[in-house]
Amino acid sequence: MVDVWWALLGAAVPAILGGQAVRANRKRAEERRIKSARGREKASDEIFVCERVCTSKRLLNKVGAFSKDPTPETCVTVCGVSEIDACADACARTVCVNQHQVPNWNDICLRRCQTECLKLSSSSS
Repeated sequence: MVDVWWALLGAAVPAILGGQAVRANRKRAEERRIKSARGREKASDEIFVCERVCTSKRLLNKVGAFSKDPTPETCVTVCGVSEIDACADACARTVCVNQHQVPNWNDICLRRCQTECLKLSSSSS
């Protein structure tokens, strides 16, 4: 009986540690991507970086329930001094325009929307 528990414990510990390592790697990759986006602030020949964000079904699925009553299929183009600023402002105007009563949800909505905006921006470059 005790041997069974040790075997289960021996199998569970590496699985848990492996899952934590995967999550940590994803988080570090996301932080590196955001840092690299910050580095892409305006160049000498660019005054602004413009981003277009549309409340597509795909974006709303990625943001999830954190966006409160978004208006589907609306778009906005916003210009800023960096891709991060432009994406954050565009998300605040389209997807995360209605504030939740739970304050943390508003931050999560903006973060998720901004992440998706930056992914689309980097894939089109």
